[in-house]
Amino acid sequence: MLEFQRVVLLVLDGVGCGALPDADKFDDRGANTLGNIGSTAGPLSLPTLHGMGLGNITPLVGVPPCANPKAAWGKMTERSAAKDSTTGHWEIGGVVMSEPFRVFADGFPSEIMSSFARIAGTEPLGNVPASGTEIIQRLGPEHVRTGNPIVYTSTDSVFQVAAHEDVIPVEMGDPDPVQGFGIRE
Repeated sequence: MLEFQRVVLLVLDGVGCGALPDADKFDDRGANTLGNIGSTAGPLSLPTLHGMGLGNITPLVGVPPCANPKAAWGKMTERSAAKDSTTGHWEIGGVVMSEPFRVFADGFPSEIMSSFARIAGTEPLGNVPASGTEIIQRLGPEHVRTGNPIVYTSTDSVFQVAAHEDVIPVEMGDPDPVQGFGIRE
């Protein structure tokens, strides 16, 4: 049995490396974020991750397999009945969910949105299911014009907020529970 003094776990969240057997359930046919970035944006240059074995997981332009990786490497296929980041993180910690979190195919309920608007100090834009790139293309100009944050959800249960850092600076991202985000001061 191997004994370790320390384990460092790197999770490339949202950086998929190939479609899984349940891809049809989640509209993920042909998914391979990492491989697609390498093949469309040009060769990747990831020397540290290469040395750890990243190129051993899936074919990557610019990151070949490593004969003697400095780390253990792997690709996770979830056992849980869901696909969102939270479920994946829980599963890495040993919690396998038999029931997925609720998804919001029609956006978030009014009580969630009104709570967010109260904390943010402004009405958000969106509240629709969309990919991050799509919602930013669609509502980005209105966000920059109005200063209102964009709320959306992907094909999972996650409440996502998009904002341009010149409009809502990163340091405003940790809300004060009493003062809110400070968006409208």
